[in-house]
Amino acid sequence: MNPEELHSLAEERREALDQFQHRVVVCTGTACQAAQSQKIIEALDGVVKERGINGRCAVSAGGCRGLCSAGPMVAVEPTDVLYQGVTPDDAASIIDSLESEPVKALTCDTSAPFFTRQKRVVLEYEGRLNPESIDDYIAAGGFSTFVRVLTEMTSSDVIEQIRQSGLGGRGGAGYSTALKWSTVAKALGTAKYVICNGDEGDPGAFMDRSVMEDYPFKVLEGMMIAAFAVGAQEGFVYVRAEYPLAVKRLKQAIRQAEKYSLLGNNICGTSFSLKLDVRLGAGAFVCGEETALIASIEGKRGSPRPRPPYPAESGLWGCPTLINNVETYANVVPILREGAEWFAGIGTERSKGTKVFALSGAIVNTGLIEVPMGITLREIIYDIGGGIPDGKRFKAVQTGGPSGGCIPEQYLDMPVDYQSLAQVGSIMGSGGMIVMDESSCMVDVAKFFMEFCMTESCGKCIPCRVGTAQMYRLLDKISQGRARLQDLEVLEELCDMVKHTSLCGLGQAAPNPILSTLRYFREEYLAHIVDHVCPAGVCKIAHEEIAL
Repeated sequence: MNPEELHSLAEERREALDQFQHRVVVCTGTACQAAQSQKIIEALDGVVKERGINGRCAVSAGGCRGLCSAGPMVAVEPTDVLYQGVTPDDAASIIDSLESEPVKALTCDTSAPFFTRQKRVVLEYEGRLNPESIDDYIAAGGFSTFVRVLTEMTSSDVIEQIRQSGLGGRGGAGYSTALKWSTVAKALGTAKYVICNGDEGDPGAFMDRSVMEDYPFKVLEGMMIAAFAVGAQEGFVYVRAEYPLAVKRLKQAIRQAEKYSLLGNNICGTSFSLKLDVRLGAGAFVCGEETALIASIEGKRGSPRPRPPYPAESGLWGCPTLINNVETYANVVPILREGAEWFAGIGTERSKGTKVFALSGAIVNTGLIEVPMGITLREIIYDIGGGIPDGKRFKAVQTGGPSGGCIPEQYLDMPVDYQSLAQVGSIMGSGGMIVMDESSCMVDVAKFFMEFCMTESCGKCIPCRVGTAQMYRLLDKISQGRARLQDLEVLEELCDMVKHTSLCGLGQAAPNPILSTLRYFREEYLAHIVDHVCPAGVCKIAHEEIAL
């Protein structure tokens, strides 16, 4: 596959698509599939054949449109009509409306803030492409950036573009992507590896899952460019086995790329060769940590090891290894295609680009969104998210998963970037955003996340293994109204100890939900302890007298 062949293939595919007057695209993400989107495709196909218009109308699978709470979603091109809440019974009315007015009862308002206030870079194709067709991706310009990089740029050129873009790792900490790439590129050793961390395990998070399901070719292309930049010859996409659709589509994407000689030996007639494969994780949250993930790929128990040495110097099988998460790789192609300055112009001075969030909880518009760094929480929750349902009052938003914190109402106008979130005791994390209303008990929320961390601890280090269990025990005691004020002091001491002595990021960040809820909702803890009352009415309080 040389540049000319890729260009010809793209033109050929575009011409094939242009022969249809209409294209009906059905979302086949996990949420819509669970709501029978496959049956909707079959019903639409049946009506098209019955009407004898299969030469003018194509029905195809597509990716997630973002508004998961309104699924299944069906789009009609080129009119850009979007339907929501579609059932197989709606197939005939949708097809019959192609030459007339849209079906009003099903029409989704794409001028609503949910769609207009977003800035899509990772999700730029808006679910229009068939996730299982490399031809669709190539027709949209896919792999042209990789081929150009391979034939016209040096590895140093690529890393410099990433550096100028200001791209930070989207796995949580925002560490400089270019610095990580350059470290691996300079590392000694003939064998080097690239790894895509798709082990998304945060409660309420589904960003990486959706990107892998909907844009597997884009993720692979980002990995391929990264491998060229650092000098790697082999790579792995590490995905948890609970994501069967993502696993299926990534494996298909790799096979199709190999068939088109975009993966393999001497790609595009150059000296660059690359082999990619998928590795399944068994669902251990700790395997999201780099060294634990590496151990899992090597066939060992997934537990972290002390750093340094860092994976960039000694990673998979002791070789220099580049690890980035799904969203980071998905940003690479747009940056190199549009230019570093374009990407750097999005976001804030210190947090460049966009961020994909999984918006869930007590929110009207549950789904997947992508917004520029620096947007406020209020804009996300009330404009894009549609506000709190049932007329209830906003109480807090939890960002960063079990490692994050709960942010109260007073910070709704705070910009969402790495620095601002850290200042209020939370983190960006991989992008989970759980909204809570007045019916949530913050002690119960902290207890939920601590139980998760306790259960998911690998047990390798004592502070995390024992500390999380003790913190959970104290939270459970508080939630039952059986604790004393001294227990609250012990809880805070434990938080400090676990945070500063645990081996890896899981243990170090485990106290964050407790610390943030104590910081902003301390009165709820005191109500449980002193007054034996749960203000939200969630906890089952024991009302016997306890000496304070």
